[in-house]
Amino acid sequence: MYLLRKDASFNFIEFIGQSGFLVFLFFLLSLLYIIVFQYNGLYRINIIITRAAHLAHIMKAIYYGALNIVLISLFIEPADTLHSDLIIFVSVLIVIPALYVFRVEILRYILIRFSSTSFKRNIIIVGDGKAGKMLATKLMYENPIGLNILGFVDDDKVLNEEVVIGKKVIGNLNDLEDIIDTYDVDELLIAVDDDDNEKVLDVIDLCKSLKVNVRVTSELFDIVARKVSTEKYAEIPVLDISSHYNNAITLGMKRTFDLVASTIAILIFAPVMLIITILIKVSSSGPVLFKQTRVGRYGKPFLIYKFRSMTFLDGEDEDRKKLMLDFMNNYNGDADTKVINNSRVTWIGNLIRKSSLDELPQLFNVLRGEMSLVGPRPCLPYEYENYDEWQKRRVSVIPGCTGVWQVWGRSSVSYKESVVLDLYYINKMSPWFDLQLLFQTIPVMLTARGAK
Repeated sequence: MYLLRKDASFNFIEFIGQSGFLVFLFFLLSLLYIIVFQYNGLYRINIIITRAAHLAHIMKAIYYGALNIVLISLFIEPADTLHSDLIIFVSVLIVIPALYVFRVEILRYILIRFSSTSFKRNIIIVGDGKAGKMLATKLMYENPIGLNILGFVDDDKVLNEEVVIGKKVIGNLNDLEDIIDTYDVDELLIAVDDDDNEKVLDVIDLCKSLKVNVRVTSELFDIVARKVSTEKYAEIPVLDISSHYNNAITLGMKRTFDLVASTIAILIFAPVMLIITILIKVSSSGPVLFKQTRVGRYGKPFLIYKFRSMTFLDGEDEDRKKLMLDFMNNYNGDADTKVINNSRVTWIGNLIRKSSLDELPQLFNVLRGEMSLVGPRPCLPYEYENYDEWQKRRVSVIPGCTGVWQVWGRSSVSYKESVVLDLYYINKMSPWFDLQLLFQTIPVMLTARGAK
């Protein structure tokens, strides 16, 4: 920014004094670049050590970053201190070569050079799943990211039993805390292939209670790896579910943000809600708001608010209930769409459903503390009654207006997959993750991607 000053007589201190607002804008731009880099996987080790993938992700991030610069330039155009028309050209001219040198070459060299010493991570594989066995075998012959597989922890095998060549069982789940201290473990990798989903989730809960990084590779979470770019160990997708935040602090920050953001959103969208109210009223008879009992945190019922998008029905939609129960139980069939009774959807209802504007009244549920801006979608009482035990973990947090399956799955996932996506969110919940999902919700709403 200093290089683009119009008056060359300004020294650096004088320039900063003359352009405090511009410095603030460029500080915000820097934060946006961090978000763009995070979204494009530029902080993942498997990306950093692969030249082609690293450079491709950098170019993609620069493209989106340049769009941010264009928006910022709209604010600084009237400034007398900058040649704002040169901002994009000079930024790209400097940024691309600098990122190539420092990230693609120097950072990659440092990571590979010290992967077996300073950056080495001791890892224990919990379970003997196929992915875990394959990972351990691959790392015996090629290990550019400094992973040291110490062995396996498994309740179904005896101590010192060999799982793969050179890697043995070093204990069971009850010994896990002592094993972590004895072997100076940096990370637990959960690789449980089991039809008992409750057991898989119990193992995850146990590992997360210990003060160590936790990642998981499991068939249960395959839907997450398919829907979002994840870190990879030896080309095997792994999901970071470590508890990086104190739970009380996280929930406090989450509630504060919900109150502030929902209040601002209500003020901003008030004209839109007024227009929708009028259109609903003139398009069909019945109340403007649709009220329905949903299941909240710990199974506590509450009344959810939505704009009515269907013809008014006095009573429960039994046809929809039957379809929904069939959808819930059809785990392995063709159940890949949202269950809707399309014959009842009005023309204005169709528009507001596709853009999710029908859910704007839920901002008042957020103010009341019954919902959060981000979280699992609240289910209906009859859905909750038909949950398997492992699925009931979905109500261990406050339900949300948007969440991972709304952003990554929308109406293109089965019911079981939507539950798994919500469980992934619960295990990974943090203020940073919430912020990412909120940012990703905006284009989903604007494009109506996957909406019904």
